[in-house]
Amino acid sequence: MDETLTTRAEDTRRIELGTLRRRTRHPVTTGRLAIFVTLAVVSAALLYPFYFMIETSFRSNQQYLLGSGFSLRSWTALFQGVPVAQEMVNSLGLCAGTILAVLVIAAPAGFALAKIRFRGDVFVFLGIMGSMMIPLQSFIIPEYVNFAGLHLINTYVGAVLVYVAVGTPFSTFLMTTFFRGIPDELIDAGLCDGLGYLGVFRRIALPLSGPALATLIVLRFIPVWNDFLVGLLFLQEPGVRPFTVGLGVLASSQLVSVPALMAGSLLSTIPAAIVYVVFQRYLVAGLTLGSSQ
Repeated sequence: MDETLTTRAEDTRRIELGTLRRRTRHPVTTGRLAIFVTLAVVSAALLYPFYFMIETSFRSNQQYLLGSGFSLRSWTALFQGVPVAQEMVNSLGLCAGTILAVLVIAAPAGFALAKIRFRGDVFVFLGIMGSMMIPLQSFIIPEYVNFAGLHLINTYVGAVLVYVAVGTPFSTFLMTTFFRGIPDELIDAGLCDGLGYLGVFRRIALPLSGPALATLIVLRFIPVWNDFLVGLLFLQEPGVRPFTVGLGVLASSQLVSVPALMAGSLLSTIPAAIVYVVFQRYLVAGLTLGSSQ
């Protein structure tokens, strides 16, 4: 008798689960099919350059012109024509220095603008937002002249200062909007406990800002890693130039090897892809929390 009841209960449960699955299944409509086809076409268009880059990088120059065959000669030519390891280390150093400086400036500045009321705070915030609209090309030449007078050309300090000047306004804006999402009651509780604003920032606000900090790391790493203009102007010597400038020098040679350039381009995408994959879950959360206020 018990076995019969158990069997009937299991059959009933299976029937209910099957009915629930059929109800939750989305019907295939013309609209959904059109969206799927559109996304597939867009994805193929976006992924094709990567396929072309990978396929071309494993061909010699002659094989590339013929359109058939595979070889590692392009990779050999890349490492012979460009000091890949040194220039990638240079690029990583620029990214690390820029990210550290931007975080040190933007995090406390964003907290102050979000949680500390002072005279003219609105105008300061508007000034920061306005500086986000100034393009790099509009002040790169005056900066070059000023840094040349300070003997900061061909030094990482000069390049990092330029990157920090470009990236700090948006980073401060993002941190400000993120800290505004932290309840004021939490800040007031820390102040009542005698922490002070600095203590509240270090012990309460900063530990909660992990998604925003991760977002800034990604948003600062990718443009600095891919930048060519600042490296070309401020880091001209071969020993200090970043990887993008090295690829530019390789492309400007008399005998340009397209497969070697594709190999270098493929190699340059790996660090940015790794950083994005590592911080992608924090990236969405940071941008959502920052823009929802």
